[in-house]
Formats: sequence, C-alpha cells, structure tokens
Amino acid sequence: MQPLNLVLLWHMHQPDYRNYETGEFMLPWVYLHAIKDYSDMASHFEAHPAMKAVVNFVPVLLDQIEDYAAQFAMGQLRDPLLRLLATPDLEQVSTEDRLRAFDSCFRSNHVTMMQPYPAYKRLFELHETLRERGEPELAYLSGQYLADLLVWYHLAWTGESVRRDNEVVVKLMTQEKGFSYENRIQLFNVMGEVIQGLIPRYRKLAESGQIELSTTPHYHPLAPLLIDFSSALDSEPGSSLPAEAAYPGGKSRIAHQLTSATESHARRFGTEPDGVWPAEGAVSTPLLEIMSDQYCRWSASGEAVLANSLRKSYPARSLPERGQYLYQPYRVEGKAGSVTCFFRDEKLSDMIGFEYAKWFGRDAAEHMVHSLEDIARNSPPGENPVVSVILDGENAWEYYPYNGYYFLNDLYEILENHDSIRVTTYRDYLAFMNPADVVTLPVLAAGSWVYGTFSTWIGDRDKNRAWDLLCAAKHSYDLVMQSGRLTSEEMAKAERQLASCESSDWFWWLGDYNPPYVVSSFDQLFRDNLANLYALLKLPVPVSVNEPISHGGVAQESGGAMRRAS
Repeated sequence: MQPLNLVLLWHMHQPDYRNYETGEFMLPWVYLHAIKDYSDMASHFEAHPAMKAVVNFVPVLLDQIEDYAAQFAMGQLRDPLLRLLATPDLEQVSTEDRLRAFDSCFRSNHVTMMQPYPAYKRLFELHETLRERGEPELAYLSGQYLADLLVWYHLAWTGESVRRDNEVVVKLMTQEKGFSYENRIQLFNVMGEVIQGLIPRYRKLAESGQIELSTTPHYHPLAPLLIDFSSALDSEPGSSLPAEAAYPGGKSRIAHQLTSATESHARRFGTEPDGVWPAEGAVSTPLLEIMSDQYCRWSASGEAVLANSLRKSYPARSLPERGQYLYQPYRVEGKAGSVTCFFRDEKLSDMIGFEYAKWFGRDAAEHMVHSLEDIARNSPPGENPVVSVILDGENAWEYYPYNGYYFLNDLYEILENHDSIRVTTYRDYLAFMNPADVVTLPVLAAGSWVYGTFSTWIGDRDKNRAWDLLCAAKHSYDLVMQSGRLTSEEMAKAERQLASCESSDWFWWLGDYNPPYVVSSFDQLFRDNLANLYALLKLPVPVSVNEPISHGGVAQESGGAMRRAS
C-alpha cells in the first residue's frame, strides 16, 4: 500500500454573543464549549505527541475566550448564567434569573449529557412535572434546587479530560446533590483555570510543531457573498437574491477582516498564520485573490465545490470517480494561483460529524483508518494522495458518549503508529510537496462546504430580508463614517459593531429548518447588533430592525449547529 497524507482540520468557532452596549454575554456557549470541547481537544493532542493536525480558531472566538479569562481573573462577571453559579444566596435571586436557569440548564443532548447522571435527570423530571401543572408551580423550586441544577449543568458540560483528572469535579459528581455555595465556587474556580489556560496550551502545541494553527476572517463573514451576492448563482443559477444589488464595499470589508485576523493571530500565537479556513469553507476567486494579496499560502473548501469547479472547467467531460480527483492540491488560474487549495473528503468528515457517535469508539476509529487505507490502495500509482478531513472541533462531541473520548483516543493512537498513513499539517505538506503534484483549476465555482452552495445563508425570504437590513445599515455606516461626526474612538466602536453584524451565523440560523427557540435567539441577537450599530452611529433605529425576521419550524437533522455536506 502506497503512503497517504492525512490532514485533520478541526474548526473552532462561536459567534460573538456579547451585547456591546451592555457588555453582557447573551448566550453561554463560548465558556461551555471551552470547558468541554476546547479543553478536551487540547488534552488529546497532549496525550498523543506524535499526532498532528490543523486547528482553526476564529478570532472572535479567541476574543471571547480572553474576555471570559479576564472575568474569572477580576471577578466581574458579565455572563448571567455564570453569575448565577457564583451567587451566594440563590433563595434571593430574581424571578428572571430563576427562569433563565430553568430555560438554560436543560439545553444539552439529554441522551449523552443527562441520562448518564441520575441526579441531574431527577432535577429535569421534577421541573417537567411542575411545569406541566402550570408555570406558577415552578415557584416552589427552592434555592437548593437551583444550586443543584446549576452545578449539574456545568458538570455535564465539563470535558472528559477535566473530569478524569480534577479531584474537585470527581468529588462533586460523587456527592450528587445538596451542593453548597462553597461547592459552587470550587467548580467555578476549576472552570476559570481551564479557560485561562486554553490559549497558552494551544500556543505551546503550535510552537512544538505538533499542530498548525490557522485563522478565519475575524468575525466569520460569509466572504464570497459580502464580495458579490451573485456568487450564489454559480452553484444555484435560479437562486433568488436580496433586493439590494450588492453589499456596499464588501471586498474592502473582507480584506479588513482578514488583516484583523492575521494581526490577532500573530499577537496571540507569536507568528502569522500560513493558511485560512474561510468561514463555512466558502470560497470564490475574488476571495482567493484577497488572500493572495495578504500572503496566504493555503485555503480549503468542500468536495462539492471542487466537483462543481471541475464541471465548469471541463463542461464537455464527465466527472471521473471522486478518488481520481479529490486527493490532490489545486491552484486556480490567475492571481489567485499563489494560494494552494485543498478540498475535504465529505464522506469521512460527515462520518465523524454525524455517524460515528452511534458506534463504539474503537470500531469507529478502526473503520475510519480502514477507509483511509482503501483510499491509499485505490490511488493511481505514483501519486502522493492528501486526504483532508475537516469539520467542527466542538459541536459533534455532544452526541458522542464521553464527549468522544474513546473515539478520538483510539483514532489518534492508531494513526500515530500507522506505517502508511502520514498525519501532517498543510504547512508541513507544502514544505515537502512536489510542485508537479498541484493541479491547475481553470475555473473555481463559488460555494461552501454545505451542499457546495450558499443556500444556507441566502436565497429564501428570511435570509434575503436579513441581508437587506444589513445592507441598509452599511449604507448608513458609510455616510456617517464619512461625515466626520464621530470621534476616532466612536468610529472604532462602530467598526467593531459592524463586523459583528457581518457574521455568517445570523443567516445560518434563519429558516424553518431550525427549531423556533434557537431561531428566536439568533434573530434577536442579529437585530440587537444592528440596533446597537445605529445607536453608535447616532441614528434612530429603523422600525424594520425591531420586527422579527424568522420564526423557525420543526427541528431536523439538517438544522442545528452542523450540516451534512450533501
């Protein structure tokens, strides 16, 4: 069997949950994923020093992790749920805080994060029994109930590596109930230590050469659409577009967000990134040209984008079997050609994201390795195949028993000892790659890692309306910024707020394939961001910004924080 190169890219991202006007965090997902997934992923690398991978951190996520680290250090908490955990007397909290705890502390995968813990499950069953009798019945739940609920929710969100190694967490899980204020502060302090140590741990792993750290334009914008709405027509010619012809100044906005990401990366990790994973793997030729201007060496996208690009490049040819074209590096003709492009194996990536959680960990790990061996055996003789497995490094593990501990542990153990599979990073691969291995791509079809299209972010009524609201805000922003009415400090605040409004996440969640309670949260967050932008520009907030955009519908697998590629 000929050798095969494997690049695992774990993409770490959460949108900006901060309200810049109040400084409050509106949702707790950053610190919860930090104590669970970001800590576990670092721990797996530390336990398997011969394992290599690319870890992609979106700068706005790192901004928020640093924000939480500062909150723990200074004791000034701006996250309502975290503040409740550290509240001395839970008998005296407001009705709003009680309802917040009830609403928040059952939001997890109940199969993997509640059912294994009978004490936590009993808290849920008691809540449901009272709620079914009527909301007023919840007033009978005591401060001790709240204490136990808050502790168990955070214990359930604690990473497997933490709960295996930390004596405080072990003791609390053994205690099961009757948690005191002292117990809650003990858990609070453990969480603070984990969060404060995250960025230094990843920097150390990168400095050792074990992982390559890459970046994304700072606030995770859907770059090709900001540059040109009509790029959506590359993969879906019949797609409807917003009423606005284009996002004003989109190209310069993406260049600015990429520059900001590079500066953020260098400040935190001591070196500029070699590669960029664009938000949602969304690429277009104009985006690659911007990356080229900023000396980006590599980027990546989805398999369907490559298939669409080959069809456009060679319309008279039939697309060959995927193994004949997928496992190669590409460069697009023209100015974008200085950026080497890789394309993810959708089948293997989706197996990790959606299927292996249902398997025994060892079986799943061995199946993946056997799949890689089959790719190597079926590769044309003399080729140097490179397989890209790219997916979220945080969202999948909630569906795995033990947060994916056994799958990842066994997978890394097999891979670091495998004779023919060479785990590597894109930087290292490019260092020894034969230039003759790079295939020239005449045409790049714009698209993303979801279906190879932009349909998740544009094309239906709600998403298009959101784009029109953003475009209107950007027109106002441009006029005010050129007027000289704002001080330099006020301009900087407005610019940061605009960047947050440009995040792809707001558009992701709008639509009837997502559950109503999630759609409502993100719809409100998006409009709050727009309202804050108008306030920073010293303009009245348009009535349209106060009206909900989307209401959601029935939850499906195609909804949620992850989507299958096809």
